[in-house]
Amino acid sequence: MRIYMETERLILRSWKYDDRKPFAEMNGNGNVMKYFPATLSIDESNAFVDRINAEFEETGFGLYAVEIKESGEFIGYVGFHRFTFDVPFSPGWEIGWRISDRFWHKGYATEAAKACLKYAREKHFCDKLYSFTAVPNTPSENVMKRIGLIYMGTFMHPALAKGHWLKEHKLYSIDL
Repeated sequence: MRIYMETERLILRSWKYDDRKPFAEMNGNGNVMKYFPATLSIDESNAFVDRINAEFEETGFGLYAVEIKESGEFIGYVGFHRFTFDVPFSPGWEIGWRISDRFWHKGYATEAAKACLKYAREKHFCDKLYSFTAVPNTPSENVMKRIGLIYMGTFMHPALAKGHWLKEHKLYSIDL
């Protein structure tokens, strides 16, 4: 296991095999996945972990597994993802997060995302980070604001069908 960052309460680290079960539970939770097109099956969740690990191997950066220092409990991920979908600001690096709803309203996403911003500035693997979410997802948007990202406008996510209630996304960014 490699530790990439530590905060006062959290460890951001490489993924362990044991993370797959609680991650699949998160991804199958309708509350956690409320602002995504669908929940994920266990196989889809495991395939997502495999893609996360492949991105780490390819780029050296990615979505870090997050655990609580005090208990060692896995709570989700925070980190970076290289996106290439068809929008004017692509390709780029996204900063994003997904935390189990058992750990919401404790400031963990904000704490870990701030550490990631500092890390991105130190490693300077890109000049700008983006973050985006479906318009109704105000909790995620609030994290973007708290970590200092600037609102850039909206766009229609190309992976979602016309008329889908999550198609319109808010875009934020920050120069590093």
